[in-house]
Amino acid sequence: MAASRLRVTGGTARGIPLAEPRGVRLRPTSALVREALFNILGDKVDDARVLDLYAGTGALAIESLSRGAASAVLVEAESNAIQAILQSLARTGFSDQATVLRGRLPGALRSVEGTFDLIVMDPPYRDETAEATLTEAGSVLAEGGTVVYEHGSRYNPPERPGTLYLVDRRVYGDSALALYAKQERE
Repeated sequence: MAASRLRVTGGTARGIPLAEPRGVRLRPTSALVREALFNILGDKVDDARVLDLYAGTGALAIESLSRGAASAVLVEAESNAIQAILQSLARTGFSDQATVLRGRLPGALRSVEGTFDLIVMDPPYRDETAEATLTEAGSVLAEGGTVVYEHGSRYNPPERPGTLYLVDRRVYGDSALALYAKQERE
């Protein structure tokens, strides 16, 4: 197996290589975009309960745990990807702080319990379930929480999906991050 090109970029597990699944085509969030994301989030990650949708390699959840998140739930459909996530959680020492759920989105959100301070989602670009998943994510977002939706830079994300509203959008080459907050009840 070749050396992993994917590593944790910051926090207590900085530099630890993450396992990459065999036979699964993924487009992991680049180190540059992950670093930018966590600079934007700052102390919102501290003690956060994190939900990683379309987890892939688990890099976003593991990065969150490395930077001080209290716990993470990762949702992934592919069994090879889940095995790689479990391997990476063991390598980084975060196995006890994380739960991995197998399921397809948005339906898998029904098996998620509680609310989350930070929801990260990095679906395959042009995935037909992404907007429905984004809309449903609002139902498990805690008050004051943030949803981060990584998408292709040429795509215009919805401004008001369900109970969420677009707060910020940043472009990094072919990738972009859309940040959402929950609308206050009136």
